[in-house]
Amino acid sequence: MRRRFLKLLAGVAASAALGCRKKTDDAVPAGAARLRIAVIPKGTTHEFWKSVHAGAVKASRELDVDVVWKGPLKEDDLKSQVDLVQSFTAQRASAIVLAPLNAKALVASVNGAARAGVPVVIFDSALAGGEIVSFVATDNRAAGRLAGQRMAELLDKGGKVVVLRYQEGSASTNEREEGFLEAVRKHPGIEIVSENQYGGATTESAFSASESLLLAKSAEKGGVNGIFTPNESTTFGMLLALEKAKLASKPRMIGFDASDKLVEGVKSGVIDALVLQDPFKMGYLSVKAAVEHLRGKSPELRTDTGARLVDKTNLDTPEIRQLVKPELTQWLGR
Repeated sequence: MRRRFLKLLAGVAASAALGCRKKTDDAVPAGAARLRIAVIPKGTTHEFWKSVHAGAVKASRELDVDVVWKGPLKEDDLKSQVDLVQSFTAQRASAIVLAPLNAKALVASVNGAARAGVPVVIFDSALAGGEIVSFVATDNRAAGRLAGQRMAELLDKGGKVVVLRYQEGSASTNEREEGFLEAVRKHPGIEIVSENQYGGATTESAFSASESLLLAKSAEKGGVNGIFTPNESTTFGMLLALEKAKLASKPRMIGFDASDKLVEGVKSGVIDALVLQDPFKMGYLSVKAAVEHLRGKSPELRTDTGARLVDKTNLDTPEIRQLVKPELTQWLGR
């Protein structure tokens, strides 16, 4: 009887130990195989993602881990991104670092990875729930408010404003759009004449949507005084549309993110200001958070990587030049 009792007691103790260990199951013991971190961006063509990639590589070298960079070619290929999360889960990557294309559609796959013992760090764009280790991103609503406040200064006597949104389901750009609208609505002289049009995931689709929006709102007759675009592709698409239209009365324009062509747009005066994130820092800190977790540390649950407003007055300062044109060659080799 005593032997049976001791056996039962040992079984209960073992079960309790397993339950208590759940939070640290992902920790990698000393001497384990080399860590392999899968980094999945929203897309791979925009300059923004190249900077994220470079930051991830820098972190991998400093922390002595391997990074596998793979994402959809275009930022509307949700199926490809879901497949990648599931594939890296099946391959038992040490961890996944993911910028979700859709706030809700990736939750099931992220939870599946967590159940399989593959921890997930989310970056750039929030996930609507899910078992994650850390979230590394710009405070996008605050960044949108920054753009809205500048627009109010540019249109101090009032005017008609349009927002060309990015695409439905993207949490990061939705937050920027809402932050911008929140800020400009505090100024009674500003009228929002369009806030429900989407540019889509490519420059081509954004250019087409921009032309249609400018035409629909009679921009050539002064029907548009201010424009906000929330990411690289919508900003470039609108820039092309404005350059093609050659409007007599140029609307004030504030965009988001940077590329050589967008910086030229600021220099030429077509774009009044850009809100810049720090994608290099985002990639670096996301990989670092994943590795910290795997090595038994507790990364920050939420990290704000910051945003800056850039215009002609500060474009050539050393700090802004580093954000606009980071040195990528030493990290990406091209």
